[in-house]
Amino acid sequence: MKVWLLASAAGLAVAGCSPVPTTIASAPPPAENHTPVAYAANWPEARSPAAITDAATETAIDALIAKMTLAQKVGQVIQADISAIQPHDLRKYPLGSILAGGNSGPNGNDRASAAEWDALVRAFRKVSMEPRTDGVAIPILFGVDAVHGHNNIPGATVFPHNVGLGATHDPELIGRIGAVTAAEIAGSGIEWTFAPTLAVPQDGRWGRAYEGYSSNPAIVAAYSAEMVRNLQGPLAAGKPLADDKVAATAKHFLADGGTEKGQDQGDARISEEELVRIHNAGYPPAIDAGTLTVMASFSSWNGAKHHGNKSLLTDALKGRMGFEGLVVGDWNAHGQVPGCEPTDCPQALEAGLDLYMAPDSWKGLYENTLKRAEAGEIPMDRLEDAIRRILRVKFKLGLMDGQPDTRGNLSVIGSPAHLAVAREAVAKSLVLLKNEGSALPVKPGAKVLVTGPGADDMAMQSGGWTIGWQGTDVTKADFPNGQTIWEGLSQAVRDAGGQAALSKDGSYSQKPDVAIVVFGETPYAEFQGDRPHLDFTGEGLATIEALKAKGIPVVSVFLSGRPLFVGPEMDASDAFVAAWLPGSQAGSGIAEVLVADRNGRTKRDFTGTLSFAWPAGCEPGAETLFPLGFGGSYTAKPTVPALATTCSLSGGSRGDGFAVYDRGLQSGIWAFTGDTGLVNLVGSGPGFKATAFDIAAQEDARRLTWTAPASLQLRWDAQELPQTAALTMRVSVAKAPASAITLKALGDKAKGPLDLTPTMKLVEGKGMRDVEIPLACIADGAISGVEIASAGAFVFELETIGVVPQAAQMDCTGPF
Repeated sequence: MKVWLLASAAGLAVAGCSPVPTTIASAPPPAENHTPVAYAANWPEARSPAAITDAATETAIDALIAKMTLAQKVGQVIQADISAIQPHDLRKYPLGSILAGGNSGPNGNDRASAAEWDALVRAFRKVSMEPRTDGVAIPILFGVDAVHGHNNIPGATVFPHNVGLGATHDPELIGRIGAVTAAEIAGSGIEWTFAPTLAVPQDGRWGRAYEGYSSNPAIVAAYSAEMVRNLQGPLAAGKPLADDKVAATAKHFLADGGTEKGQDQGDARISEEELVRIHNAGYPPAIDAGTLTVMASFSSWNGAKHHGNKSLLTDALKGRMGFEGLVVGDWNAHGQVPGCEPTDCPQALEAGLDLYMAPDSWKGLYENTLKRAEAGEIPMDRLEDAIRRILRVKFKLGLMDGQPDTRGNLSVIGSPAHLAVAREAVAKSLVLLKNEGSALPVKPGAKVLVTGPGADDMAMQSGGWTIGWQGTDVTKADFPNGQTIWEGLSQAVRDAGGQAALSKDGSYSQKPDVAIVVFGETPYAEFQGDRPHLDFTGEGLATIEALKAKGIPVVSVFLSGRPLFVGPEMDASDAFVAAWLPGSQAGSGIAEVLVADRNGRTKRDFTGTLSFAWPAGCEPGAETLFPLGFGGSYTAKPTVPALATTCSLSGGSRGDGFAVYDRGLQSGIWAFTGDTGLVNLVGSGPGFKATAFDIAAQEDARRLTWTAPASLQLRWDAQELPQTAALTMRVSVAKAPASAITLKALGDKAKGPLDLTPTMKLVEGKGMRDVEIPLACIADGAISGVEIASAGAFVFELETIGVVPQAAQMDCTGPF
């Protein structure tokens, strides 16, 4: 069935990479289950360095495996999240690894200090090393997502996201960033990061596009080895990594940046040649550089999930490309393999996965995998090979030598030297797309107005994966050693003898000589950041136009995780700067390039150039406005082509809003504010809260809880929808409501509330069920959303919400 979801107003060489074969061999016929088969001869040769292990280490691993009980062997291949396990659980469940996911923090505190992180790691490791009456004690391996600096800890050094680093075209800088990041991770007692991301994003609609350095595989390949070498440091046979180094993770294998329509966890429907040439480009350099781990992708290749594709994980990665480290899964992704569940999936292990990432499913997975191993259903040689690879990494990290862990140097976190590297990265990542007139650089002595939603907003300039998973609640207090863009600009303007004023809405008491408008995308991370189009629809244009109408030159500083259609904004601006997601040092880094000192010179000129093409239109596949590699400077003014100022999808000007987008059925409630979500979820009243939880992906659904009378609104731009249309929701109700549940439309055409109580009682205890309500039952025309209200305590779970053009039935009596 077609489903509509409603839109809200939302030249480097390949370094260290073995050449891709120029002749593609014929692949063998697909297996009976039609799983696409990668033909290893089509893949480049690479090899993990011999220094990853040595004969003495392999002998020690043999001895450990011989002493391990079957329960311990099974435990080694399972990883749990700190939100779902306590250190004492390891006494009964001898797991091999612990992670801290995007919203997890020590003792439930996502603002925990580095000292608290260090204490948590040591608590888990201490229990894992307690003497055992049988088998042998094996220390746990602790991993965390530190993807643009050690972004989990307040006060750490937060770098620009990879999309910005790609614009620097500076592999040496990437190496220094890797070294700083490693030191700060290790400084908090952690020894493993799930980075670098080596995706080669081909569609800006993908919500993780900012995690990719470039759409050009050569740039990704050039950065890959530098980041791995500097996260891990030099490898020496028989010696562990230095105590200020950590294990790297090349991720996500493979083609997560090549899925259809840019959908997260989607399907890359491409040839094997394209899979190798584009999306595999970063992996051979990472393997040759010694990456200790590789993470398998959620996504699929021509319909087959990577977590279950042996030809990719074993034949191509471990065989042809010679990877000798461990392959870790992604968040419960093994449960998406056909025939699997998060708590039971031998297929993934047999395909080549070494370590299941089972954050909240670990206990059931451990029990079921142990039962299968006891029944002889899991090949022992495959299980022991996985354990061997895990132990290699633990040996290389110095966890197995019986000596105290020397990580935990708290003093390095957010040090001045580290912040200076981040400031340099910000400055070098800026791309000048337009500079007409004399707005830039800002002249000494100028009166400067700084305005726009991103001007004084640490969350907007840092983006997702900052403190929390989606990064939406970051504040200046989280980074007291950082500067918002306003803080950096205002200081530079004053130092040059000028005056600076901050305005939320563009108003002013004294007419400025120039206005700097900072605007862009609000924070998002994977899945929630996916979008159906490339049009920027957030705040900014009205402020720019109002200032221009008063004769004030305008400099636009655009914050985004991807190039977007900003024709109207760029056309109205005198200067336009792509600033990406610059992180905690954005203020000083941007000021060094935009603001001249008392001598009329800026500390730095623009040097960044695009690592992704910039679209000329809003539609997928739009023509290119600025090609990859484009970027101006003060000495080489950029030439701007003719700009489109309307979005073809809207059929009118930007101000007209958007019609309904045919997006196809996609999992997820899309309930986030700003231009990145499709539906805005707003709860009113102290008796309501929404809690994220997992169904098909991390935090892709909401548990809606009423403890007292309150209402929940799901809002979108007002839409004229077909008279035959219906609102569709996928819901689950564990316990029928004791009080009335009502639904009503929002807008001038709304009718009276509709009683949903019989419907909620009907679906009680039946798992996820589809509910469809004809829109004609709640409105006579355009609506801007719906409101669900409860007269008392009630809980239900919402997975998706959308509109179908044709209701299955038009009866309004219910239940629906």
